Amino acid sequence: GMAAVKMNVLHWHLSEDQGFRVECKTFPKLHELGSDGMYYTQDQIKDIIQYAADRGIRVMPEFDMPGHATSWLVAYPELASLPDHYKIERGWGIFDPTFNPTIEKTYEFLDAFFKEMSALFHDEYFHIGGDENNGKQWKANAQIQAFMKAHDIKDKHELQSYFNNRLLKILTKYDKKMVGWDEILHPDMPTSIVIQSWRGRKAMIKSAKRGYRTILSNGYYIDLIQTTDYHYLNDPAPDDVPLSEDEKKFILGGEATMWTEMVSAETIDSRIWPRTAAIAERLWSPGEVKDVDDMYRRLKVIGLHLEELGLTHEKNYGMMLRRLAAGSDTHALQTLVDVLEPVKIYRRNRLRKHFSYTPLTRVVDAARPDADVARNFRKLVNHYLTNPQPASETRGEILRWLSIWENNHHKLEPVINQSPVLWEIIEHSKNLSICAGIGKRAIFWIESGQAPGDKVAFYKEQIEKAKTPYGQTELMIVPAIEKLLESVSP
Repeated sequence: GMAAVKMNVLHWHLSEDQGFRVECKTFPKLHELGSDGMYYTQDQIKDIIQYAADRGIRVMPEFDMPGHATSWLVAYPELASLPDHYKIERGWGIFDPTFNPTIEKTYEFLDAFFKEMSALFHDEYFHIGGDENNGKQWKANAQIQAFMKAHDIKDKHELQSYFNNRLLKILTKYDKKMVGWDEILHPDMPTSIVIQSWRGRKAMIKSAKRGYRTILSNGYYIDLIQTTDYHYLNDPAPDDVPLSEDEKKFILGGEATMWTEMVSAETIDSRIWPRTAAIAERLWSPGEVKDVDDMYRRLKVIGLHLEELGLTHEKNYGMMLRRLAAGSDTHALQTLVDVLEPVKIYRRNRLRKHFSYTPLTRVVDAARPDADVARNFRKLVNHYLTNPQPASETRGEILRWLSIWENNHHKLEPVINQSPVLWEIIEHSKNLSICAGIGKRAIFWIESGQAPGDKVAFYKEQIEKAKTPYGQTELMIVPAIEKLLESVSP
């Protein structure tokens, strides 16, 4: 997939609170105790690096530190900032376990570790993470606080900069260029490092102005289930970016970022593809290339091509629906799920707590980002409402979909009733039919000029109810139905 859309660097995040994923011969307890047995052997790593190289793709490893370090400390608790019996983290979020940056043992350990990994990963860049260190363990450790006072280190940011500078010396010894998330940007750090901006464009601009090479990933977080056009129009260096031409040269490019808390092997392709093809085009294209309609037209074609290459974003959709339907016909179920999307940003884990062992086999997992059917329907409605004389084909297509949806619940209800895993979306099924009926009435009122009287308030209330997420999914035709109703003359 990456090779097909000319993406040329795989940034491989290999350590987290939930697991350490690489065989380490120098410190074997890292993968033996910190991975639940799920790690890559060094032979597998070499195979992947070679496979990528054969397709023009470099592989840059990331080992996150000083925070997100629980899995390291399961194996080597003596490196932690507080004594504890550490266990692999099963939840998702920001956690306290952190390397102790004030003891030489930490740097001796990391020197030996970097030596081994630098030989395994040949790329000139090496990512040290550096994100989301809450500093709680540092604050709670009297020895660390005394170290900070003795060295005139004012806060956790200065202490992390001290830590990062020590890492930089080690990595430089092994001919590596250090990369880190934008938290590592600090006046004490030399401009030889690379800053990856994930929290906002401001960090990228600040980095470039200060002479740091920088990468933009903010706006390309494909795990957040945002629309393709949102990513496509996110140019790292648009015309209005407040940088000189010389400063713009420090922007190395962008990166599509796929975090895997809410995906499985079965669903990951549907979160990456085909949207990432649009990100690839953005990063390879001049700023004036931004025709969204044409992008979506071509995205459909590249999506099919990616399927031919073996990616599973299309194939697994039908397979998951068949499993959810538990032997029943899937036509009515697909009609509904085609217009559902998972909730956006970080809302899914907030609505329902997930863990690393949570099954990812529900409707929210089958539903796909930027659902084609719903998006195309919204486009039809926009065309219908903004053209004084919309084409009869547009009107006919809108009514065709509304009729399908209005009649879908009575077909789907028996399927839902005999498959408990579908019970959580029964309100979506009802609301799809209700909203479709409202849409048909709205078109009648718009075209006849008849006043609907006091019915509009009732229908608006039903539309508001239809905006409620069920099963961490959203019904994506609701905005279009709302627009139709808003266009009715009182």
